[in-house]
Amino acid sequence: MAVAVNAAVTLPSSKTSSSPSIRFSSIAPERIAFSKGVGYLKNGLVTGGKAASIRAQVATETPTKVVKESKKDDEGVVVNKFKPKNPYIGTCLLNTKITADDAPGETWHMVFSTEGEVPYREGQSIGVIADGIDKNGKPHKLRLYSIASSALGDFGNSKTVSLCVKRLVYTNEQGEIVKGVCSNFLCDLKPGAGVQITGPVGKEMLMPKDPNATIVMLATGTGIAPFRSFLWKMFFEKHDDYKFNGLAWLFLGVPTSSSLLYKEEFDKMKEKAPENFRVDYAVSREQTNENGEKMYIQTRMAQYAEELWELLKKDNTYVYMCGLKGMEKGIDDIMVSLAARDGIDWLEYKRQLKKSEQWNVEVY
Repeated sequence: MAVAVNAAVTLPSSKTSSSPSIRFSSIAPERIAFSKGVGYLKNGLVTGGKAASIRAQVATETPTKVVKESKKDDEGVVVNKFKPKNPYIGTCLLNTKITADDAPGETWHMVFSTEGEVPYREGQSIGVIADGIDKNGKPHKLRLYSIASSALGDFGNSKTVSLCVKRLVYTNEQGEIVKGVCSNFLCDLKPGAGVQITGPVGKEMLMPKDPNATIVMLATGTGIAPFRSFLWKMFFEKHDDYKFNGLAWLFLGVPTSSSLLYKEEFDKMKEKAPENFRVDYAVSREQTNENGEKMYIQTRMAQYAEELWELLKKDNTYVYMCGLKGMEKGIDDIMVSLAARDGIDWLEYKRQLKKSEQWNVEVY
C-alpha cells in the first residue's frame, strides 16, 4: 500500500499569506486531491424489549435480517499506546493555512510523521502536548484533536497523521488578547519541528464496518476532521477488504464561504462517485432559508428533514456528529415533530440508535 513520495515544500515569505506550494513526484494515478494549494497523495438489528417495539413501529417494509458487527469490538484498534509521560515525538512535514485570508479566523492542515508507530483508525483522536511550561512551571496539559487523515495517511504509507486545527485567539473581559496555547503552537509549527503526540484514543467515532451503509456526517468547522478521514477511505483509496457502495451524506456548517474546508477534495469525490456522495453546506453569514433565517447546519438539514427521517428508520443508517455542542439540540428540534407523526418519542428512539451504534456524537 506504500507509495514513494518526494515532496518539495516552498514556505511563503513573511510578506504574503499564501499557502505553501507542494509538488509531488512518483505520483500514483487517480490518487490526488487538492485543498487550498496543497496536494495530498494516496495509493490508490436492534433486539429486545422497548428497542424492538420502537423499530417495529417505524419499519416501512419487512427488513432483511442483518447481523451487525460492532465497530468497537475490533481487536486491531489501538488505544493509548503513547501517554503523556512517554509521548511519541513526531516531525512536522507540512503545515498550511486552508482558509482564505478574509475568513473569520485561521484553520491549518498539518501532517506529522509517525513512522508507523502511532497506528490509528478513521474516527480516532490523538493528543498533542505543546512545548514549554504553563504559568505554574509545569508542562502543558495535552489537548485532544480528531485525526483528519485516513489510516493510510495523506501520503498513503501509514506513516503519517494529519490534523485540522483552528487558531484560537480571542479578547477576554479585560480587553486582553488571549491565544490558545496548543492551537497556536500547532498552527505556528514549521516543517522539521518536533511535536509530542499521545494516543491514539477513542472508539465512539469509528467508521461502521458495513460497506453498504448510509453514513450521515454532521460537522461544524474543524469538526470536519474525522469525516475527511472517512471520506478519503471511501473515495480516494483502494482496499482489498473494503469498497464503499453505500451513501455518504455530509453536512458542513461554517460562517463564510471563505471558511469552507477541503471543498476541492469534496468536489473531486462528488465527481468520482456522484451516486454515493452528497454534500450540503450551511454558510451562516451568507445564506438564508426561505423564511430569511440564517443557514446553520440544522437549518440546512431541516430542508431534508423528511428524507433524513426515512433514512433513520433503517438499520444500516449511521449518524455522526462532530463540532460545536449546540448543533445537537437544533437537530433534535427537527426530529421531534417528525417522529411524533409516526407516534414515536424521538429522544427515546435516539437512545436506541445510540445503543445500536447508529448515533455517534463528539462535540465540544
